[in-house]
Amino acid sequence: MFNEELKFDRPLRWGMIGGGRGSQIGYIHRSSALRDGLFQLSAGAFDIKPEACKSFGVNLGVDSDRCYSDYKVMFEEESKREDGIEVVSIATPNKFHFIMTKTALEAGLHVICEKPLCFTVEEAEILKEIAEKNDLVIGVTYGYTGHQMVHQAKKMIENGDIGDVRIVNMQFAHGWHSEEVEKNDPGLKWRVTPEASGPTYVLGDIGTHALYLAEVMVPNLEIDKLMCSRQSFIASRAPLEDNATVLLKFTNGAVGNLWASAVNAGGIHEQRIRIVGSKASISWWDEHPNQLVYEVQGKPKQLLDRGHGYLYNDDSAVSGDRIGCGHAEGLFESWSNLYQRYAIAIDAKIKGDKERFENTWFPDINAGLEGVRFIENCVRSSDNESSWVKYK
Repeated sequence: MFNEELKFDRPLRWGMIGGGRGSQIGYIHRSSALRDGLFQLSAGAFDIKPEACKSFGVNLGVDSDRCYSDYKVMFEEESKREDGIEVVSIATPNKFHFIMTKTALEAGLHVICEKPLCFTVEEAEILKEIAEKNDLVIGVTYGYTGHQMVHQAKKMIENGDIGDVRIVNMQFAHGWHSEEVEKNDPGLKWRVTPEASGPTYVLGDIGTHALYLAEVMVPNLEIDKLMCSRQSFIASRAPLEDNATVLLKFTNGAVGNLWASAVNAGGIHEQRIRIVGSKASISWWDEHPNQLVYEVQGKPKQLLDRGHGYLYNDDSAVSGDRIGCGHAEGLFESWSNLYQRYAIAIDAKIKGDKERFENTWFPDINAGLEGVRFIENCVRSSDNESSWVKYK
């Protein structure tokens, strides 16, 4: 069961860049970070417009003199204070992720960043080097991996309940952008603009979520080669894709496929993952996150429900069980579980507790780096007539 008594000597002093008025993702960050009292929102660069930044921040309870319209000024001014921020979350368009994360690390701040972490593997390696040199944490918000049943699946696969992994089937294919809705939606417009979004749209925006679910469930599965085909069904989005299919070959002989789409007309969310083994299969669907489908060859299909005593007593799942079985948990619980883990990791770093840090799972710099590597390889394959490319 979730430990609501977990507290630090004091909450971590936390700031935000982006996520201002009207931002859905900003609200998710704040609701999740503040839920358990492990973070305190102390400062923010919520908006580049000074008055909008200040009025929004004050409404959230942030002192007016700690609402900054420039994140670099925030870092500089906060560093002068004894109670200055220690960690910052970045919830901005993709093009700012690298420079903001790099500047934050160089200012001695721990970072929690939206994905993709940056545009290139080279940039990700730079961030990793700075973080390790300064003994700082980088967390990447793969927000669906805080769901308990994802970790139940991981434990079952580790224990051999499905046998040898043969097939990994991944998809994140909604239909909300089947028309050119970005004409009237600034929040989408930047996502389909290469200068702001980077080299991909759906692969970086949602495809990496599905990929990371697979990486969590099957942590020792390594990609050997991939082949990618991308389409821009809304022509104005080219060269960015709104639909993509990726075929994968893994180093152990297993195969996989990933479908990422924003034009799956009628689809609500449709993020699903199915791991097929030599004895059984496991399936998870984020629209029904409290259930895991377990299918053993030759036996009736089983629907496993979150919170039951028949599940593995694995810390990653049990510690995130905020409410008894039968009560539906969703995205906010998943994100809150991740923010709790970010907090534990950061607190361990601050206190020099190496063992606690190493025993705390969370989507870290390596998760962000591999997401960028995946995007790079998909673009390379697609741009070469969907040829097979070596992953590393």
